Amino acid sequence: MTKAELTRMVALEEQAALGTMKPRDLDRLTDLRAKLTKQQAEELPCPFRTDSPHPTCTKPGGVCSIRIFKEERGVVAPIDGNRGRLRALCPWRFHQDGTAFDKIGERLLADPTPTRAGEVGFLESTGNLDSDPGEDVGRIDMILVKSNAAPGAPMDWVAVEVQAVYFSGKRMSIEFDHILKTQGKLSMAREKRRPDYRSSGVKRLMPQLLTKVPTLRRWGKKMAVVVDAPFFHSMGQMERVRDVSNADIVWFLVDFVEDAGGGRFRLEVVEEFFTTLESATLGLTGGLPVSQGEFEKRIKAKAQK
Repeated sequence: MTKAELTRMVALEEQAALGTMKPRDLDRLTDLRAKLTKQQAEELPCPFRTDSPHPTCTKPGGVCSIRIFKEERGVVAPIDGNRGRLRALCPWRFHQDGTAFDKIGERLLADPTPTRAGEVGFLESTGNLDSDPGEDVGRIDMILVKSNAAPGAPMDWVAVEVQAVYFSGKRMSIEFDHILKTQGKLSMAREKRRPDYRSSGVKRLMPQLLTKVPTLRRWGKKMAVVVDAPFFHSMGQMERVRDVSNADIVWFLVDFVEDAGGGRFRLEVVEEFFTTLESATLGLTGGLPVSQGEFEKRIKAKAQK
């Protein structure tokens, strides 16, 4: 269902509750209810999205995070320490309870419950083969607006980008087939997979920051970036600025903490890190270039195969 259909359904449900519904609207509501029932039967509900009254998962199979496990003496369990942390694969995983956004609002807007506006158009096309002039060609994931400002005060807001990690490895359906075959028994993965921080950081997040932060900086606005702690610490070293007033980007690092009873994980903001755009770019690029001589030796080794 589209967002427009879900919004229309909510409005019609309100009319039905008030007893003010016209016959044609009742027919429309009946159709929308049937469509929603069919969707919910075929798709998984998403427990983290807050942008829809009936949110569903956007990822086939519903895998929103991965974790490293080990097997010893026939017992399968997650590994200990930092490498055993959850790694978020889906950006919606960072929306749990709105915790990260409320923390950003508290820290940067002095408002613990800011108003949220998702997917706000930021770049407009100048016109080309695939888009008309003025068409949205780039959006900011979330804008948080100060809701406790004095009446008549200028709008105060902060931009937010959310970045999950991609994984490299064979298709996940291999694991689903194995789960069906073993009737859900916990076992080690059939194939190896790992978080692909290079693709997620250099190829995805860095272009977003390079495109958006310079304009935000001219406007006197900050960019908040939400990533999980393993993502951030997988990048190269960034120079940290001491005060938020000197930062272009404020990194909000989250972790997923298991409830005492086990089973569920709760999102928590565990660290804030202030950087300039230039420092963030160096950190995202990561790594040190080899010498020219070493690089040419590698060329020869490849060419001889």
